[in-house]
Amino acid sequence: MTSTSATDLRRSAARVLSLGIGAVVVLLAGVAGFLLLTLPSANAFNEKVERLFVENDDLTSNAEIKLLEILAQSGTAFSDTLSSYRMVIFVLLVFAAIMLVATVIFLFALLVLNRRMGEIERSGIQVNSLLISREENTVYLNNMEFKLTAAAIETLGILAEARLDEEVLNGVQIEAMVSGKSEADCDEAAGATRIKRLRDALGNQIVSELLVKTIARRGYLLAIDKDVIRMI
Repeated sequence: MTSTSATDLRRSAARVLSLGIGAVVVLLAGVAGFLLLTLPSANAFNEKVERLFVENDDLTSNAEIKLLEILAQSGTAFSDTLSSYRMVIFVLLVFAAIMLVATVIFLFALLVLNRRMGEIERSGIQVNSLLISREENTVYLNNMEFKLTAAAIETLGILAEARLDEEVLNGVQIEAMVSGKSEADCDEAAGATRIKRLRDALGNQIVSELLVKTIARRGYLLAIDKDVIRMI
């Protein structure tokens, strides 16, 4: 059932992405067509000059002929300029299309990533094994090795033992167990500091926050199956 829904989700996401890219391409193609169709013809000026030559064949003086030649040259220059404008517009529209398609893909990737992160936050990290070695100050999480300080490994060990007993420990209890003091001589802030240092030692903030979860008004808990925990 889960794999079927995941497949359907991927198909719908791919369909939405294809529709988004298609909409961008169609929109820009429409804009390009409108601009190119509304631009005057490159030969419009030359045609006007040609009409002047035809309709005013009585212009025979040197000054008048010179004027007509200047107009003809101006028409050619205008035609060349307009052709270059068309090319510039075409290149800019192609560039805009590429940028918009890239933006759509980027936004789509962000949405997919946010959705996946939301699923991870709801379900927690899938931990297949958690091996804590107090002698080596090392923890093996899904075969990934983390070298921790003695204090951090002791904090993680206490949390693991509490998870085996299905208990949630607050900062005062954690500080008392690690330091060996009575709970009356410990405060919540000291235990919270130990949790923060443990999370920092694990490195990845997202992973550590999901592994060592904070339960509001109760304390801290290892968000994993207790059957995968081993301590040596």
